[in-house]
Amino acid sequence: MEKTKTLGILGVVHNNELRIQTGLTLELIRELITEFNPDAICGEVLPTSFERYKRNREERGYWGEPPSEYYDLIFPLCEEKGIDFVPIDWIELDVWNDFDPLRNYEGEERARLEQEDEEWWQRQLAGARQGRIPFNNEAFDEATRRKYERMAELDPEAHAFRWTGRHLIMVQRIRNTIKQHPGQRMLCIVGADHNHVLNEELRNMEGCEVIYPLRGEQSVAK
Repeated sequence: MEKTKTLGILGVVHNNELRIQTGLTLELIRELITEFNPDAICGEVLPTSFERYKRNREERGYWGEPPSEYYDLIFPLCEEKGIDFVPIDWIELDVWNDFDPLRNYEGEERARLEQEDEEWWQRQLAGARQGRIPFNNEAFDEATRRKYERMAELDPEAHAFRWTGRHLIMVQRIRNTIKQHPGQRMLCIVGADHNHVLNEELRNMEGCEVIYPLRGEQSVAK
């Protein structure tokens, strides 16, 4: 019988000021990674960006990609501890802005929807403060799920491009990494908005024990 694979999920935020404000600091992220002790990390980084980083360690990305927590902490930590890093993100940068979820709205209507988006963020932020790890709990995930359901109503095509299609590729890259690391411990580190999608999708995989949140009681083996 094939060994059970242990798969953890850690949601992070990409802004250092926000990390400090909410307590999800780089120091805590390092502590959580060290506690989990993964053999491999699947990270929200484009494969092309990771290749550039490997050629030039001073590469600091472009357009916010990869996020700062990777080159400030995760890449060096993987090198220090011999953890295999696998980039799993997918974004087509040349057309990403063409699928702005509010592209079909102008003037006062767009301003109203931008204010609504800010209100959704405040709901997420309120939920993020619950639980043992900021942004890694049911309250944050529920607010996030509802936010993206609303975005799908506003522009189904943009949502399919930026959200649904992106996750199909991210999850498949995680599946491929699992095959390459049989029986090993893997940790998925992504922006916290992605937590609930990965948690739901990966729990459907046979032979996997999913641990989320990392310091919680929610885990399942199938």
